Amino acid sequence: MTGFLDNVLNGLALGSVYALVALGFVIIFKASGVINFAHGSLLLLGGYLTAVLHDDLGFAGALAVAVLVTAAVAGLMDRFLLQVGGQDAHSAHVQTIVTIGIDIVLLTDLSRRIGGDLLTLGDPWGDSVSGLGPITVADSRLAAIVVSAVVIGGVFALFRYTSWGLSLRASAEDVEAAALMGVRLVRVRTLAWCLAGGLAALAAVFLAAFPAPGLERTTGQIALKAFPAAILGGMTSPPGALAGSMLIGLTEALVAGYQSELHVLGEGFGDVAPYAVMVLVLLVRPTGLFGAKGAARV
Repeated sequence: MTGFLDNVLNGLALGSVYALVALGFVIIFKASGVINFAHGSLLLLGGYLTAVLHDDLGFAGALAVAVLVTAAVAGLMDRFLLQVGGQDAHSAHVQTIVTIGIDIVLLTDLSRRIGGDLLTLGDPWGDSVSGLGPITVADSRLAAIVVSAVVIGGVFALFRYTSWGLSLRASAEDVEAAALMGVRLVRVRTLAWCLAGGLAALAAVFLAAFPAPGLERTTGQIALKAFPAAILGGMTSPPGALAGSMLIGLTEALVAGYQSELHVLGEGFGDVAPYAVMVLVLLVRPTGLFGAKGAARV
């Protein structure tokens, strides 16, 4: 029973970090209709900046700079490389393809800088662990749950109570109507990309923290595990992204914890388990857990 509780807690911690990344996918898609395949590279950029700056600025200062710089890079990437041809469905498809090229460029440069090293981010939790009754859990996992809960709550508050959140929801429903009502679509979209970039940089800290060995050039690929979470939620639903992330995190942790019992599925099944869950759910609900069926005029 203790092992099961350990796995569940680890799954919740993973899910909370995946939620930060999945929210980025959803926010960008709601604002621009673009699936950002460069999101993993933005995550790696945020982690790299934290790693190289923490000796001079301290962990908090380095993280703050990393979040701001990554947010700015994401916003500039959208403003000057992607906002071409308007916001119709065709241009969104083209821009999605462009993000693949941007990902290759960013990933190549960051991989060259990181090389084969394992970079530490100077986080205050280190390799310390805490006991919660019969459960032993890394402090970094507890910090991931707490910080993610606070940040995600703040993001939901932005959606609900700010003019930007209202504008984002309006433009996601009907771009033309929102523009006619005075919504500044370019600003709404750029701020959405900036927010997603900042969330990715924050997630990098917990993905590279103990029990992970540190930040490496493949860390950004972990962001791809959050993509099924966004798909499961319906791509346009922030609550759906949160629910999907928790489902993916729990699945990954439980599969890893019971790998010996699941050996018939292969030793690497834990790596593909998120995608297997995504496929199974989409077979039942093609629009995702929180996705709505679109209406079409025939």
